[in-house]
Amino acid sequence: MHTVVERELELRLVLSPERSIPVPARLTYRTEDPYAVHVAFHVGSDFPVLWSFARDLLVEGVFRPCGHGDVRIWPAKVDRRNVIFVALSSPDGDALLEVPSAAVAAWVERTLRLVPPGTESERLGIDEGLAELLAPLPADDLWLSDPWGSDESQDGGA
Repeated sequence: MHTVVERELELRLVLSPERSIPVPARLTYRTEDPYAVHVAFHVGSDFPVLWSFARDLLVEGVFRPCGHGDVRIWPAKVDRRNVIFVALSSPDGDALLEVPSAAVAAWVERTLRLVPPGTESERLGIDEGLAELLAPLPADDLWLSDPWGSDESQDGGA
């Protein structure tokens, strides 16, 4: 059985140190994709902007700065509020998002209770998938038998 953990929340897109705008978003975690978290940003277009990255990155980012490249996450205090900053970088541009720390931490904790760290690979079903792929089928008997026999003469003569 697969489970989905979702959380709707409002992030702040930081435009400058003095200015930010609200961005509704949805955090999603799926047990069939146990290593990843998915974020859908609703930015007023026909389709949300989707980002996916390692759950471990978000877990660590709740406590200390982490990540490099396209996704960087770090905790901070803004106006005596605990927040998490998420910096996203893509060929289309960069974004700095401010996220309520308590909401993200509670959501992350739910995902960790559902799939504890170190047990993610058990959810992937790799062994079952390989067994299914490698299981013999009735047609395999035909494939493995030699329908034309040997080219050598059976009586030893030529």
